[in-house]
Amino acid sequence: MKKIVLALLFLIPLISKSQTDVLILQKNSRNIKTYATGQTIVFQTIYDQWLGGTITALRNDSIFLNGIPFHVNEIMTVRQESSKWNYSSLGTGLIVAGAGVLILNVVNGLYTNEKAGSWVTATGWITAGVLIISGILLRRARYKDYPIGKKYGLHYLNMHVDHQEPAKTSDAH
Repeated sequence: MKKIVLALLFLIPLISKSQTDVLILQKNSRNIKTYATGQTIVFQTIYDQWLGGTITALRNDSIFLNGIPFHVNEIMTVRQESSKWNYSSLGTGLIVAGAGVLILNVVNGLYTNEKAGSWVTATGWITAGVLIISGILLRRARYKDYPIGKKYGLHYLNMHVDHQEPAKTSDAH
């Protein structure tokens, strides 16, 4: 029994594929992100369509996004989504908090019967402005776009060879 298990362990590398093709996003020849089968990607095509999904296969300079093939040259922009924080929700919360500061100052001014011009003080305007501007900036920072061109490149790297052609020798004697 041990010999059969040992023989199977030695045969597994013959039938398995250890490397797959990869798609590399580079900035000035330095790798930013490497995409392989099973990872998610969001990109804009040369036809001005934003597409996103899971890479189902990488073959012959083509990327299969949810089973639909796209040539690497059809990709115009790659979008890198931020995954550590939910910037969109945090930004919306800051915008609401800034508006809340203004509303709170107005309600306090009405409650204390102050004049309309003195309801919101300079610190209230500054606090609300900082919160709202920070929220807008956070909402815009939820992703980064990499336009393919001079600065950024998208390269297909073929990691396996299906068949090898014999080396050609010259018959010149």
